[in-house]
Amino acid sequence: MNDFIAIDFETATESPESAVSVGLVKYRNYQSISAYYSLIRPPNLYIRSDFTEIHGLTVEDVKDAPDFNYIWKNEIKRFIGKTLLAAHNASFDMKVLKAVLGYYELPIPRLPYFCTLYLSRHAWPKLKSHALTSLAKEFGIIYNAHNALDDAYTCGKLVQLAVEEFNHGKEIEKLLEYMCVGIKCLR
Repeated sequence: MNDFIAIDFETATESPESAVSVGLVKYRNYQSISAYYSLIRPPNLYIRSDFTEIHGLTVEDVKDAPDFNYIWKNEIKRFIGKTLLAAHNASFDMKVLKAVLGYYELPIPRLPYFCTLYLSRHAWPKLKSHALTSLAKEFGIIYNAHNALDDAYTCGKLVQLAVEEFNHGKEIEKLLEYMCVGIKCLR
């Protein structure tokens, strides 16, 4: 199967349960077929100014947004299903996902995921930086950095580039195996 969902979160503070936006892009056979984006009202309605400088979101932007409990139950859970997730620096995004699920006492699903940061390090080891912004510049991907939806699209494009260069459309598990990138499970 060549389906995956690229996911990205932005947060209000260093606390992982402080998600303020989420972007999801669904890929089927390595082509984007649908997307989901939402602002999120964090549990503590506060955003550190240095975080606003990074992602541009303010308290005014998220004060009337739904909380994660609502968007998980009514939108995200159905959108994701049991599809393989991809995230750039997946340890961050999976920590946020676990934290917001835990905060709202929601069951943590067994979701498989992999990290496109690790994938890019194995695919293009000679590059100076494997940060999402650096990779986008290297490959001519124009996007709005730290916008959760644009970050998710860019993450998915990295998978597409790796497939084109190394895998030629075979199953995603074969690409990850070839690149020595493991699939982990959220739990």
